[in-house]
Amino acid sequence: MVTKLLFIGAGRMAEAIISGLTEDENNGFTRVTVSNRADTEKLERLKNTYGVEVSSDWKTEVNKHDAILLASPPHTHNELLRQLSGMIEGQFIITVAAGIDPSYMEARLPDRTPAAWIMPNTGAQIGQSMSTFACGNYVEENHRKILYKILSAIGEAEELPEEQVHDLTAITGSAPAFLYAFAEALEEAAVSYEVSPDQARKLVTHMLKGSASMLEKGESPQTLMQQVASPGGSTAEGLRVLEKENFGSLVKKAVKATNDHARGGKD
Repeated sequence: MVTKLLFIGAGRMAEAIISGLTEDENNGFTRVTVSNRADTEKLERLKNTYGVEVSSDWKTEVNKHDAILLASPPHTHNELLRQLSGMIEGQFIITVAAGIDPSYMEARLPDRTPAAWIMPNTGAQIGQSMSTFACGNYVEENHRKILYKILSAIGEAEELPEEQVHDLTAITGSAPAFLYAFAEALEEAAVSYEVSPDQARKLVTHMLKGSASMLEKGESPQTLMQQVASPGGSTAEGLRVLEKENFGSLVKKAVKATNDHARGGKD
């Protein structure tokens, strides 16, 4: 595979992918270019840090690349795809924007344009993303190889129908923020018992890390809860409060609100 990859947008997710790709000298990309119209200082830092090429005008770069990764916000995509439509000649178009599925892209790009949608999460910044992705109708094996190179650079990935990627946007993409909110509340509770903020951070971080590792071993959340919470014990009392306050229902409402907003934020 010999591919030239253009990023339109130079935000955190673009940098996470670039960082992962440049760690592998055999990634197959002969040229990686990053474009960002407004932040020239950011472009210069990316160039110096990762050895990529940079440009303040993506339009001059489109026909020099085989694959184009759109790393700009969802609301920019309608106009961005409209402009790309008059410029591309069979390039593989990929987006990391919430709510921008292959059907949406195919409707705005020339007929038979290969398009894919990947939904990484914040773990991409340390190579630990759990990404979901969906491929359009015209994605072939050579395009998939490009996609797998990008996805493997930032962690694990699961291919799903685009409707399921929509439905799981909150679970894999946004839920880390919910977890951080939970962690923040636990840290505040710890500090209220007169430990230092640094101690609270260490306690909560390692508790979460160990708990995630237990899940990774294959035990169900219900089984693990039962292992921690003996009947009538103190942990069971804490779980009773969470249940009384509809903790599970609240999480589901947050998931639905996230997904509803993502679906409505395209234009």
